[in-house]
Amino acid sequence: MGRSAKRAVSLVLILALPLALAGCFGSDRDRPSLMEGTQAGGPQPFPDNFRSDTLALMRAYLNNPVGVREASMAEPVLREIGGRQFFVSCLRFTPRETDGSTKGVRERAVIFVNGRADRVVDRAAELCTGAVYAPFPELEKMTR
Repeated sequence: MGRSAKRAVSLVLILALPLALAGCFGSDRDRPSLMEGTQAGGPQPFPDNFRSDTLALMRAYLNNPVGVREASMAEPVLREIGGRQFFVSCLRFTPRETDGSTKGVRERAVIFVNGRADRVVDRAAELCTGAVYAPFPELEKMTR
């Protein structure tokens, strides 16, 4: 390959890199979800494995899953989201920060689609109104 061809390939790679990285660091809204698809139509089944599914999702969601404290979880209940009914389970926990300290309690909602955990919602106040929490020690025992 000639010098000019190598430069052209390098230029294409340099221009394509930001586009590829934008796909990796896109917002949560860019993430494909079953919630928007036709697969979510119809009545939703109760998520039988909601505890283990939630743990798997939180392991990926938290930057450092080690050192979570004061974890509690509410059993899934049907909530309307985007005009459709989905099972939602609410979590309260105190995560360990990147510097090792702990800050205030966080409240998150886990949305289940077709009986499986689909996503974690940060702004959970409206979804978690009236939730009845019970201890969730499995979240406190997570490892990397």
